[in-house]
Amino acid sequence: MSGPTHDPAARASPADAPAVSDQDSWLRLDRRMLLIHPVNEVAKFIPVLVGTLILGTSSGNHGWSLIPLALIIGFALTRWFTTTYRIGPTHVELRTGLIQRRTLSVPRSRIRSVDIESDLLHRLLGLSVVVIGTGQQAETGEKFRLDSLDRALVPALRATLVDHLTSNAKPAGEQIDSESLDHIAPDVEPVTEREIGHWQPRWVRYAPLSLTGFAVIAPIVGAAFQYGLGDIVFRSDAAHSLEEGSSALVVLAVFGGVGAIVALVSLAACTRYLATYFGLRVLDNGRTLHLRHGLFTKRQITLDLARFRGATVNEPLLLRLSGAAELEAIMVGENARQKILPQAPRAAVERTLAELLRSRAAIPDAGDTISTVAQADTSDPSTRASPGSPWTSAQGSVALRSHGTVARRRRHTRALTPSLIAAAILLLLIVIGVDISPWLWLIPAVPVPFAIALAEDRYRGLGHAVIPSTPSTPAWLITRAGSLDRDRDCLEGPGIIGWTLRRSFWQRRSGVATVVAATAAGKKRYPVVDLPLDEAWALIEAITPGRLGTRPRPSDPSRGTN
Repeated sequence: MSGPTHDPAARASPADAPAVSDQDSWLRLDRRMLLIHPVNEVAKFIPVLVGTLILGTSSGNHGWSLIPLALIIGFALTRWFTTTYRIGPTHVELRTGLIQRRTLSVPRSRIRSVDIESDLLHRLLGLSVVVIGTGQQAETGEKFRLDSLDRALVPALRATLVDHLTSNAKPAGEQIDSESLDHIAPDVEPVTEREIGHWQPRWVRYAPLSLTGFAVIAPIVGAAFQYGLGDIVFRSDAAHSLEEGSSALVVLAVFGGVGAIVALVSLAACTRYLATYFGLRVLDNGRTLHLRHGLFTKRQITLDLARFRGATVNEPLLLRLSGAAELEAIMVGENARQKILPQAPRAAVERTLAELLRSRAAIPDAGDTISTVAQADTSDPSTRASPGSPWTSAQGSVALRSHGTVARRRRHTRALTPSLIAAAILLLLIVIGVDISPWLWLIPAVPVPFAIALAEDRYRGLGHAVIPSTPSTPAWLITRAGSLDRDRDCLEGPGIIGWTLRRSFWQRRSGVATVVAATAAGKKRYPVVDLPLDEAWALIEAITPGRLGTRPRPSDPSRGTN
């Protein structure tokens, strides 16, 4: 079906534009997409094109290599003719497909995010990609994706689609056509956004402290060795000279190789960090959270704060040792663990977390929000909590309750068990008369110091806190666990939909239990590990009063598990 276009060169003036009825308001994407989609499709099928080129060259008929190229470009061009969309009073609809037509309809009241991205080619042509999300998991082919729209029209379109999430926007239910897209911006009252976090160039030094560099380099190195790099290296004259040379040269070569890998991994991590998070700004208007970032591909992500259920401060070992962390929002829906801040100083993470939680208090009639929260940076008096408030410290830094000596003993027992098993096997071999080398005792002995250090760090990372509810604020559960990868989860009490109290055989012998808070957001399950049994029941009662009903008292030995 033909319809109005977004191409400014082909757009009529408002006075000459014909009226568009509700039944004939299907719009096409911008015509400049005819320059983008062929390039993108050709890039996807480069292996196929290379194969056909080799086949055509070997057969002497070079024309065969042009047939797949023509088919790919032709298919990409048909997408403009077969893709239309409509923004109606109650629904947003998208029609796609050449042979099999498909219509995707999304109620405007169900829209929870409108994400915008523009890669280098889109930016050169003045276009953007708009992705509409409903907060539900969706298959890749079922996403409501408008690729490509005029970049000048996108901000007004985004404001209209998320107007039901803000308090100052024009009401939903208005029909949108090509003319109204041009002139919608003056009719929409701007919503005040405040910045609660932003990226700084010096943060790039934290990028090598994560495993992203290894994730980038490992496939490249693996592919290189698969295609003969190992044979070239190990059969070269240099490798033979090392084998025949001194051990010092071998050690030097090993350290040089490790240094080269570390440098390459660090460079890859820094490159990815800059490309993804360059210019990051976190904007909050009290109803939605707006993230903007990207060096080559610009991305704008909108999050509905009504689906916000807490936050996670992620502290991998290397980041923790350097005083840095990452911040993720615990959300209900598609972006269950949306990253708010990448690797950044701990103070910046806590400050953004405090501002995010403080903004929740500004939402009127939000029964599952907090009312006050302290600013981690207390130099700003406007962000301080009132004296005596449970939010005198940000949730990211509130003191946690330790789980006692039993939890510590269990950490050490688990860490030392492999060494004890290895020692027992060696001892058994000696008893039955097997002659073993004394050097084999290094197998259980060497890991012991590392196991003790790991167990102690795991115990120090174990803890929880309960911030009780008040007449105006809900209860909050804060739990932390892990060593190499440590998470500090801050979860709203009203977001918890169920509890599980789990006790293994050894936990029952030790009098401890693991309490698991179930929620529809984030990781779904948030455990409080190895908590004394009496404290486990008290924790559940403090976060969700009355959920235990008329269960026996904690001291009653006949108490079961929930």
